[in-house]
Amino acid sequence: AERLGVTPREIRLRPMKRKWGSCSTGGRLTFNVELLRQPAGVRRRVIVEELLHLQVPNHGKLFRALLRAYLEEG
Repeated sequence: AERLGVTPREIRLRPMKRKWGSCSTGGRLTFNVELLRQPAGVRRRVIVEELLHLQVPNHGKLFRALLRAYLEEG
């Protein structure tokens, strides 16, 4: 979060049936508890994606470019 320059209002872990994570418009990040059992690369990608949604609320070109940049630098 610090590297991306964002501050989530709240972070939650809970069972989710259809996705690994979500970001609310109010700044709450929710992650599927099953994400903890996934390989480090999967966890990292999901966390970076949700943190990026605090800056870019869609999956457009800017989002995809930032995602690539942050995942490649890590």
